[in-house]
Amino acid sequence: MCVTAVESRPAGVALTPSPGGHRPFGARVKAFVALTKPRIIELLLITTVPVMFLAAQGVPDLWLVLATTIGGYLSAGGANALNMYIDRDIDALMDRTAQRPLVTGMVSPRECLVFGISLAVISTAWFGLLVNWLSAALSLGALLFYVVVYTMLLKRRTSQNIVWGGIAGCLPVLIGWSAVTNSMSWAAVILFAVIFFWTPPHYWPLSMKVKDDYARVGVPMLPVIASNRVVARQIVVYSWVMVAVSLLLTPLGYTGWFYTVVALLTGGFWLWEAHGLQNRAKAGVTGAKLKEMRLFHWSITYVSLLFVAVAIDPFLR
Repeated sequence: MCVTAVESRPAGVALTPSPGGHRPFGARVKAFVALTKPRIIELLLITTVPVMFLAAQGVPDLWLVLATTIGGYLSAGGANALNMYIDRDIDALMDRTAQRPLVTGMVSPRECLVFGISLAVISTAWFGLLVNWLSAALSLGALLFYVVVYTMLLKRRTSQNIVWGGIAGCLPVLIGWSAVTNSMSWAAVILFAVIFFWTPPHYWPLSMKVKDDYARVGVPMLPVIASNRVVARQIVVYSWVMVAVSLLLTPLGYTGWFYTVVALLTGGFWLWEAHGLQNRAKAGVTGAKLKEMRLFHWSITYVSLLFVAVAIDPFLR
Protein backbone atom coordinates (compact mmCIF):
# COMPACT_ATOMS: atom_id res chain seq x y z
CA MET A 1 0.00 0.00 0.00
CA CYS A 2 1.51 3.30 -1.10
CA VAL A 3 0.62 6.52 0.68
CA THR A 4 1.40 9.98 -0.65
CA ALA A 5 2.74 12.80 1.48
CA VAL A 6 0.23 14.94 3.36
CA GLU A 7 -0.15 18.70 3.63
CA SER A 8 2.77 20.08 5.63
CA ARG A 9 0.71 21.71 8.38
CA PRO A 10 -2.84 22.51 9.45
CA ALA A 11 -4.08 26.07 9.25
CA GLY A 12 -2.58 28.29 11.90
CA VAL A 13 0.23 25.95 12.95
CA ALA A 14 3.75 27.14 12.15
CA LEU A 15 6.56 24.70 11.71
CA THR A 16 9.19 27.42 12.16
CA PRO A 17 9.24 30.31 14.61
CA SER A 18 8.28 33.70 13.33
CA PRO A 19 11.11 36.24 12.87
CA GLY A 20 12.03 37.73 16.21
CA GLY A 21 9.83 35.23 18.03
CA HIS A 22 10.61 34.80 21.71
CA ARG A 23 12.10 31.39 22.52
CA PRO A 24 13.30 31.24 26.17
CA PHE A 25 16.62 29.46 26.71
CA GLY A 26 15.20 26.99 29.23
CA ALA A 27 12.34 26.08 26.94
CA ARG A 28 14.77 25.63 24.07
CA VAL A 29 16.90 23.24 26.10
CA LYS A 30 13.81 21.22 27.00
CA ALA A 31 12.81 21.19 23.35
CA PHE A 32 16.15 19.76 22.21
CA VAL A 33 15.92 17.11 24.93
CA ALA A 34 12.39 16.33 23.74
CA LEU A 35 13.75 15.74 20.23
CA THR A 36 15.61 12.71 21.58
CA LYS A 37 12.36 11.14 22.94
CA PRO A 38 13.77 10.27 26.41
CA ARG A 39 10.89 7.98 27.39
CA ILE A 40 11.50 5.74 24.38
CA ILE A 41 15.23 5.68 25.09
CA GLU A 42 14.50 4.47 28.63
CA LEU A 43 13.06 1.28 27.12
CA LEU A 44 16.08 0.86 24.85
CA LEU A 45 18.46 1.13 27.81
CA ILE A 46 16.37 -1.35 29.78
CA THR A 47 17.17 -3.90 27.10
CA THR A 48 20.84 -2.91 26.82
CA VAL A 49 22.27 -2.80 30.35
CA PRO A 50 20.85 -6.12 31.70
CA VAL A 51 22.29 -7.94 28.69
CA MET A 52 25.71 -6.64 29.73
CA PHE A 53 25.28 -8.41 33.09
CA LEU A 54 24.35 -11.64 31.32
CA ALA A 55 27.31 -11.34 28.96
CA ALA A 56 29.68 -10.74 31.88
CA GLN A 57 27.99 -13.44 33.99
CA GLY A 58 28.09 -10.94 36.83
CA VAL A 59 28.83 -7.24 37.23
CA PRO A 60 30.35 -5.76 34.07
CA ASP A 61 32.90 -2.97 34.19
CA LEU A 62 30.90 0.00 35.44
CA TRP A 63 32.77 2.48 33.27
CA LEU A 64 31.86 0.33 30.27
CA VAL A 65 28.21 0.36 31.34
CA LEU A 66 28.30 4.15 31.63
CA ALA A 67 30.02 4.57 28.27
CA THR A 68 27.54 2.23 26.58
CA THR A 69 24.58 3.97 28.18
CA ILE A 70 25.74 7.43 27.11
CA GLY A 71 26.56 6.22 23.61
CA GLY A 72 23.19 4.50 23.36
CA TYR A 73 21.36 7.65 24.42
CA LEU A 74 23.23 9.79 21.91
CA SER A 75 22.63 7.34 19.08
CA ALA A 76 18.95 6.76 19.80
CA GLY A 77 18.49 10.48 20.41
CA GLY A 78 19.96 11.26 17.01
CA ALA A 79 17.68 8.72 15.35
CA ASN A 80 14.63 10.16 17.10
CA ALA A 81 15.53 13.73 16.16
CA LEU A 82 15.92 12.76 12.51
CA ASN A 83 12.62 10.89 12.72
CA MET A 84 10.93 14.10 13.92
CA TYR A 85 12.58 16.06 11.10
CA ILE A 86 11.22 13.68 8.46
CA ASP A 87 7.78 13.33 10.07
CA ARG A 88 7.24 16.99 10.90
CA ASP A 89 4.46 17.25 8.29
CA ILE A 90 2.30 14.52 9.79
CA ASP A 91 3.27 15.39 13.37
CA ALA A 92 1.55 18.76 12.83
CA LEU A 93 -1.71 16.97 11.98
CA MET A 94 -1.79 14.37 14.76
CA ASP A 95 -3.18 15.14 18.20
CA ARG A 96 -0.61 13.00 20.02
CA THR A 97 2.34 14.79 18.37
CA ALA A 98 0.97 18.34 18.17
CA GLN A 99 3.31 19.61 20.91
CA ARG A 100 6.55 18.32 19.45
CA PRO A 101 9.27 20.97 19.13
CA LEU A 102 9.19 21.28 15.34
CA VAL A 103 5.41 21.66 15.34
CA THR A 104 5.40 24.39 17.97
CA GLY A 105 8.33 26.16 16.31
CA MET A 106 10.56 25.95 19.40
CA VAL A 107 13.15 24.23 17.19
CA SER A 108 13.50 24.90 13.47
CA PRO A 109 13.73 22.03 10.94
CA ARG A 110 17.30 23.01 10.07
CA GLU A 111 18.32 23.02 13.73
CA CYS A 112 16.72 19.62 14.19
CA LEU A 113 18.49 18.17 11.16
CA VAL A 114 21.89 19.46 12.28
CA PHE A 115 21.24 18.25 15.83
CA GLY A 116 20.25 14.75 14.68
CA ILE A 117 23.21 14.33 12.32
CA SER A 118 25.60 15.65 14.97
CA LEU A 119 24.35 13.12 17.52
CA ALA A 120 24.72 10.34 14.94
CA VAL A 121 28.35 11.25 14.26
CA ILE A 122 29.25 11.82 17.92
CA SER A 123 27.60 8.59 19.11
CA THR A 124 29.37 6.49 16.48
CA ALA A 125 32.75 7.96 17.38
CA TRP A 126 31.95 7.59 21.09
CA PHE A 127 31.17 3.89 20.73
CA GLY A 128 34.17 3.23 18.53
CA LEU A 129 36.70 5.01 20.73
CA LEU A 130 35.34 4.18 24.20
CA VAL A 131 33.55 0.83 23.76
CA ASN A 132 34.49 -1.02 20.56
CA TRP A 133 33.94 -0.71 16.83
CA LEU A 134 31.52 -3.64 16.62
CA SER A 135 29.20 -1.79 18.99
CA ALA A 136 29.76 1.38 16.97
CA ALA A 137 28.73 -0.39 13.77
CA LEU A 138 25.62 -1.87 15.41
CA SER A 139 24.69 1.51 16.85
CA LEU A 140 25.04 3.26 13.50
CA GLY A 141 23.15 0.41 11.84
CA ALA A 142 20.25 0.81 14.27
CA LEU A 143 20.12 4.56 13.65
CA LEU A 144 20.16 4.20 9.86
CA PHE A 145 17.59 1.40 9.94
CA TYR A 146 15.19 3.49 12.03
CA VAL A 147 15.62 6.65 9.98
CA VAL A 148 15.90 5.25 6.45
CA VAL A 149 14.15 1.87 6.45
CA TYR A 150 11.37 2.54 8.98
CA THR A 151 10.71 6.29 8.80
CA MET A 152 11.43 6.95 5.12
CA LEU A 153 10.54 3.65 3.43
CA LEU A 154 8.09 1.63 5.53
CA LYS A 155 6.04 3.88 7.79
CA ARG A 156 3.86 5.51 5.15
CA ARG A 157 3.74 2.57 2.76
CA THR A 158 2.84 -0.65 4.57
CA SER A 159 0.91 -1.95 7.56
CA GLN A 160 3.95 -4.10 8.32
CA ASN A 161 5.93 -0.95 9.12
CA ILE A 162 6.25 -1.59 12.85
CA VAL A 163 7.05 -5.29 12.35
CA TRP A 164 10.16 -4.78 10.25
CA GLY A 165 10.92 -1.26 11.39
CA GLY A 166 11.04 -2.60 14.93
CA ILE A 167 14.37 -4.28 14.12
CA ALA A 168 16.03 -0.97 15.00
CA GLY A 169 14.69 -1.32 18.54
CA CYS A 170 16.08 -4.84 18.80
CA LEU A 171 19.68 -3.89 18.09
CA PRO A 172 20.42 -2.40 21.56
CA VAL A 173 20.34 -5.99 22.83
CA LEU A 174 23.18 -6.88 20.48
CA ILE A 175 25.00 -3.67 21.39
CA GLY A 176 24.86 -4.55 25.09
CA TRP A 177 26.35 -7.99 24.44
CA SER A 178 29.01 -6.77 22.02
CA ALA A 179 30.05 -3.98 24.40
CA VAL A 180 31.17 -6.60 26.92
CA THR A 181 32.44 -9.39 24.65
CA ASN A 182 33.23 -7.64 21.35
CA SER A 183 31.45 -10.58 19.75
CA MET A 184 27.99 -12.10 19.24
CA SER A 185 26.23 -15.03 20.92
CA TRP A 186 23.05 -17.06 20.52
CA ALA A 187 21.91 -15.61 23.84
CA ALA A 188 21.97 -12.13 22.33
CA VAL A 189 20.21 -13.38 19.19
CA ILE A 190 17.43 -14.95 21.28
CA LEU A 191 16.89 -11.74 23.24
CA PHE A 192 16.95 -9.84 19.95
CA ALA A 193 14.14 -12.13 18.77
CA VAL A 194 12.18 -11.54 22.00
CA ILE A 195 12.16 -7.80 21.32
CA PHE A 196 11.37 -8.37 17.65
CA PHE A 197 8.21 -10.33 18.49
CA TRP A 198 7.42 -8.00 21.43
CA THR A 199 7.37 -4.82 19.35
CA PRO A 200 4.18 -5.36 17.27
CA PRO A 201 1.93 -6.46 20.17
CA HIS A 202 3.45 -3.64 22.23
CA TYR A 203 2.70 -0.94 19.65
CA TRP A 204 -0.50 -2.17 17.98
CA PRO A 205 -2.67 -1.60 21.09
CA LEU A 206 -1.49 2.03 21.17
CA SER A 207 -2.19 2.26 17.43
CA MET A 208 -5.70 0.96 18.07
CA LYS A 209 -6.21 3.77 20.55
CA VAL A 210 -5.01 6.52 18.20
CA LYS A 211 -5.91 4.99 14.83
CA ASP A 212 -7.94 8.05 13.87
CA ASP A 213 -4.75 10.10 14.12
CA TYR A 214 -2.91 7.73 11.79
CA ALA A 215 -5.86 7.52 9.40
CA ARG A 216 -6.00 11.33 9.20
CA VAL A 217 -2.41 11.52 7.93
CA GLY A 218 -2.51 8.44 5.72
CA VAL A 219 -0.15 6.25 7.74
CA PRO A 220 -1.33 2.64 7.27
CA MET A 221 -0.77 1.25 10.75
CA LEU A 222 -2.44 -2.15 10.97
CA PRO A 223 -5.39 -0.91 13.08
CA VAL A 224 -6.12 1.70 10.39
CA ILE A 225 -6.59 -0.80 7.58
CA ALA A 226 -7.82 -3.84 9.55
CA SER A 227 -10.59 -4.48 12.05
CA ASN A 228 -9.96 -4.70 15.79
CA ARG A 229 -10.66 -8.41 15.51
CA VAL A 230 -7.89 -8.92 12.95
CA VAL A 231 -5.41 -6.78 14.89
CA ALA A 232 -6.16 -8.61 18.14
CA ARG A 233 -5.62 -11.97 16.44
CA GLN A 234 -2.23 -10.79 15.18
CA ILE A 235 -1.38 -9.57 18.67
CA VAL A 236 -2.14 -13.02 20.11
CA VAL A 237 0.00 -14.79 17.48
CA TYR A 238 3.01 -12.55 18.07
CA SER A 239 2.52 -12.82 21.84
CA TRP A 240 2.68 -16.61 21.84
CA VAL A 241 5.82 -16.61 19.70
CA MET A 242 7.42 -13.97 21.92
CA VAL A 243 6.80 -15.96 25.11
CA ALA A 244 8.01 -19.18 23.49
CA VAL A 245 11.23 -17.53 22.29
CA SER A 246 11.83 -15.99 25.73
CA LEU A 247 11.91 -19.49 27.23
CA LEU A 248 14.70 -20.72 24.92
CA LEU A 249 17.48 -19.18 27.01
CA THR A 250 17.23 -21.72 29.82
CA PRO A 251 17.33 -25.03 27.89
CA LEU A 252 20.28 -23.64 25.93
CA GLY A 253 22.11 -23.02 29.21
CA TYR A 254 22.26 -19.24 29.25
CA THR A 255 19.93 -18.67 32.20
CA GLY A 256 18.71 -20.55 35.28
CA TRP A 257 15.64 -20.99 37.45
CA PHE A 258 15.10 -17.33 38.37
CA TYR A 259 14.84 -16.07 34.82
CA THR A 260 12.64 -19.02 33.89
CA VAL A 261 10.16 -18.31 36.70
CA VAL A 262 9.98 -14.62 35.81
CA ALA A 263 9.57 -15.40 32.08
CA LEU A 264 6.76 -17.88 32.79
CA LEU A 265 4.86 -15.61 35.17
CA THR A 266 5.17 -12.41 33.16
CA GLY A 267 4.62 -14.20 29.87
CA GLY A 268 1.57 -15.97 31.27
CA PHE A 269 0.03 -12.70 32.38
CA TRP A 270 0.82 -11.16 28.97
CA LEU A 271 -1.03 -14.00 27.22
CA TRP A 272 -3.98 -13.54 29.59
CA GLU A 273 -4.19 -9.87 28.64
CA ALA A 274 -3.71 -10.57 24.92
CA HIS A 275 -6.47 -13.17 24.84
CA GLY A 276 -8.70 -10.86 26.88
CA LEU A 277 -8.24 -8.16 24.25
CA GLN A 278 -8.98 -10.66 21.51
CA ASN A 279 -12.17 -11.83 23.24
CA ARG A 280 -13.39 -8.25 23.60
CA ALA A 281 -12.58 -7.51 19.96
CA LYS A 282 -14.42 -10.66 18.83
CA ALA A 283 -17.45 -9.56 20.83
CA GLY A 284 -17.46 -6.26 18.96
CA VAL A 285 -16.49 -4.15 21.96
CA THR A 286 -15.26 -0.70 20.99
CA GLY A 287 -14.23 2.53 22.67
CA ALA A 288 -13.03 2.61 26.27
CA LYS A 289 -14.49 -0.83 26.98
CA LEU A 290 -12.03 -2.43 24.55
CA LYS A 291 -9.29 -1.65 27.12
CA GLU A 292 -6.52 -1.99 24.56
CA MET A 293 -4.19 0.24 26.58
CA ARG A 294 -4.07 -2.34 29.37
CA LEU A 295 -1.88 -4.51 27.17
CA PHE A 296 0.19 -1.54 26.05
CA HIS A 297 0.99 -0.55 29.64
CA TRP A 298 1.65 -4.15 30.64
CA SER A 299 4.00 -4.60 27.69
CA ILE A 300 6.33 -1.97 29.18
CA THR A 301 6.20 -3.64 32.59
CA TYR A 302 6.77 -7.03 30.99
CA VAL A 303 9.93 -6.10 29.13
CA SER A 304 11.28 -4.29 32.19
CA LEU A 305 10.74 -7.27 34.51
CA LEU A 306 12.05 -9.78 31.98
CA PHE A 307 15.29 -7.92 31.42
CA VAL A 308 15.79 -7.21 35.10
CA ALA A 309 15.57 -10.99 35.49
CA VAL A 310 18.23 -11.32 32.78
CA ALA A 311 20.54 -9.14 34.88
CA ILE A 312 19.81 -10.86 38.23
CA ASP A 313 19.89 -14.46 37.03
CA PRO A 314 23.71 -14.81 36.77
CA PHE A 315 24.02 -14.08 40.51
CA LEU A 316 21.64 -16.93 41.44
CA ARG A 317 23.14 -19.76 39.43
